[in-house]
Amino acid sequence: MNLDKLVRPNICKLTPYSSARNEFTGSASIFLDANENPYNEPFNRYPDPLQREVKKRLAAIKGVKPENIFLGVGSDEGIDLAYRIFCRPGIDNVVAIAPSYGMYEVCADINDIEYRRVSLDDNFNFDPDTLLAATDENTKLLWICSPNNPTGNAYPIDMILKTAQAFNGILMVDEAYIDFSSKGSMIAYLDQCPNVIVLQTFSKAWGRAGLRLGVAYASPKIIDYYNKVKYPYNINAITQEKAIEALENVAKVKAWVDELLDNRSLLAEALEKMSCVKHIYPSDANFLLIRVDDPDCLYNFLCKQGIIVRNRNRVEKCAGCLRITIGTKDENAQLINTINDYDRK
Repeated sequence: MNLDKLVRPNICKLTPYSSARNEFTGSASIFLDANENPYNEPFNRYPDPLQREVKKRLAAIKGVKPENIFLGVGSDEGIDLAYRIFCRPGIDNVVAIAPSYGMYEVCADINDIEYRRVSLDDNFNFDPDTLLAATDENTKLLWICSPNNPTGNAYPIDMILKTAQAFNGILMVDEAYIDFSSKGSMIAYLDQCPNVIVLQTFSKAWGRAGLRLGVAYASPKIIDYYNKVKYPYNINAITQEKAIEALENVAKVKAWVDELLDNRSLLAEALEKMSCVKHIYPSDANFLLIRVDDPDCLYNFLCKQGIIVRNRNRVEKCAGCLRITIGTKDENAQLINTINDYDRK
């Protein structure tokens, strides 16, 4: 694959902004190069524009090289930059499974890119051939969220690999919920799939949604384009510091994941006994999608009791559905008791 042919011509020719911290990366005692205020250390200094220490630690955990990693302001930056790098406004298009994460389409609209939905089947699965049939010579990106949001199911790696190998554009695999799944990550296949970008995040399993730190894993050449287009200091110093703290506590994160998986099973068992719950979809994520007899009524009842879930009743193929994030045992118990009260009405 000639990656440069997929990239927008103006991006290929782009001379990126060169910041002071790009031009000098060594140690020194006096910094007079970036027009910084000499007072209020350490926050008077610009952060590392390439987040080298965070990437070094993350690479060791994920089994990749630092040059395979891009860090963005949430996964949303990784999503938006893919459009800005590869898609020509008003000309190119992208294809995505539906239903899925709404920001793919929002970013397409912002960047004036045609967004083509391919509906999942009734079990929320996709067929690679059907997905590929929706592409043409101007399809630059293909979106697969696995585990998918809002459906919760992850897709077999062999299906994703088949899609990547048959597609002549960039396959975007969003793995925001991968830590809750046993299906495996596409990160392990980056070397054999140079057209794949894998998105992950610190927001879910890592419990750092407030940091707004997302990750893109890809070939070094794709990562170079990401770094070329991103804003110079996109990840602030505090976020980098907190990310390093998180990466030093992998065991704690694993314990959180294990507990949430147990809580997911217990919540599903309790919901199955409730008369208003008609179906619980299998989940590889930290949430359950359930179909109920009157989603708007149950949603409003829960809201009045101070319990907020997500009403997905109007999302494609999710009629009658609520999405419930897995909480602590106490939070889940309150939810169960409240739905039991609703059932007794």
